[in-house]
Formats: sequence, structure tokens, C-alpha cells
Amino acid sequence: MAMQTDVLASQVLTADGQFTNQASATIGRARVKAIYIVPSATAGSIVFKDGGVSGTTRLTINTVASATQPTYTLIPGEGLLFSTNIYADVTSIGSVMVFYG
Repeated sequence: MAMQTDVLASQVLTADGQFTNQASATIGRARVKAIYIVPSATAGSIVFKDGGVSGTTRLTINTVASATQPTYTLIPGEGLLFSTNIYADVTSIGSVMVFYG
């Protein structure tokens, strides 16, 4: 079995919505390999969903209350599979982007 090795970066997301690629097209089926978060001065969270706003929750990350403490999180193995698209419900964050393949 061949492993997926191409890794791409999404555009930055600052509000609820679907992640898009660098050409502003919605990212379809993909594996999230890593997540880069810039928190805000207030503790917050990011809920990653597969399939849009009412889709299946795949991951929830709580953020610290510090706009000067970005977080980079690697996802183990071959990443977290999103079968339809990658959607995020964000609360009190500066921004978030994903690395996917």
C-alpha cells in the first residue's frame, strides 16, 4: 500500500466555514496532517467537522487564552480522514489553517 506524501496548505480561516485551498476552492476528501492555530486573548475552541456545519465531528481542539502563543499540532499516522470536506466551527480564535493531503 502506497502512502500519501503530497502535503498542501489551506487558506487561513478566521470564522466558521469550509477550508479552501490556495485557489479558494473548497477542499474535498482529504486527510488533515497538521493544524496551525493562532489563538485570541480569550480561550476558545475549534470543532472540525466532516460534511459541513451539521456534519460529523472529527476533532475538537481547545485553545489557550494568548494571542501570542500559536499552536502547531501534528496528526499521527496518515492523518485524520475527512470524506466530504473539512469544516470548522471556531470560537474565540485568531485564525486556523490545516495542512492536508
